[in-house]
Amino acid sequence: MATTKINEFAELTVNELEAKLRDLKEEAFNLRLQQATGQLENSARIRLVRRDTARVQTYLTARRKEG
Repeated sequence: MATTKINEFAELTVNELEAKLRDLKEEAFNLRLQQATGQLENSARIRLVRRDTARVQTYLTARRKEG
């Protein structure tokens, strides 16, 4: 899964952002499990997922404040 461009998040609805956030958190959990068991091949992916999660949360907060 490649990183998502910031503009792609701006186009999503609140429900889509919540679904994306859920998917990212699940992926982060799976990556942490892989790291703990020594199966993780790309450790940089953890950082990318964490940053995408923060971006989604930022857009969600902004959308909820808008109304």
